[in-house]
Amino acid sequence: MKMLDTVIKPMHPEGRPFVAIFAVITAGLFFLWAPLGWIGLGLTIWCYYFFRDPERFPPQRPDIIISPADGIVSLIEPAVPPAELGMADTPLTRVSVFMNVFNCHVNRAPVPGTVAKVAYRKGKFFNASLDKASADNERNSLRLTMADGRDIAVVQIAGLVARRIVCFVEDGATLEAGERFGLIRFGSRLDVYLPAGVAPMVRVGQTMVAGETVIASLAP
Repeated sequence: MKMLDTVIKPMHPEGRPFVAIFAVITAGLFFLWAPLGWIGLGLTIWCYYFFRDPERFPPQRPDIIISPADGIVSLIEPAVPPAELGMADTPLTRVSVFMNVFNCHVNRAPVPGTVAKVAYRKGKFFNASLDKASADNERNSLRLTMADGRDIAVVQIAGLVARRIVCFVEDGATLEAGERFGLIRFGSRLDVYLPAGVAPMVRVGQTMVAGETVIASLAP
């Protein structure tokens, strides 16, 4: 059973309609020609795997920021948070995590806090690994206020293939570190804007695990 648990992961409810569609098409392909059916079966398994939602175990420390997404750190640079969040226009350190189509796409809160604002903005669909994706692509931004009054911004960014950003929370919601707050379908990116004076503990190219990998320390 333990070995099966490492392979078979729970699927997020958002994925059920897609897996069902893939399965119906696969059945039709088997009826037409068996080799096409096997290809369809492979794609159905991939679709299930894409929407997997494994349990994660956040570090038990109140003074850290953890990754909101699985993937690779693609950029670390100073940038102004999205204007729609109403934060100061002073540049903050932005850590970008790029998710490819094989990563788990469930997004998790990087810190415990209250959702001060959720803001969605339509945009384009450039490759999410590009720097301009933060400014030009469709996005959904969250402003989280921590217990000490500091804010942190988390931005879901659509990518070249992604066409749907899903957010589960609204203004006023309370989140725990590592708690699920959304997902993005089929390839995308998450930006985290660290509070002023907080330095990242990760580097470009490093692999992130949502809800577990420490991005930065909030300690003085």
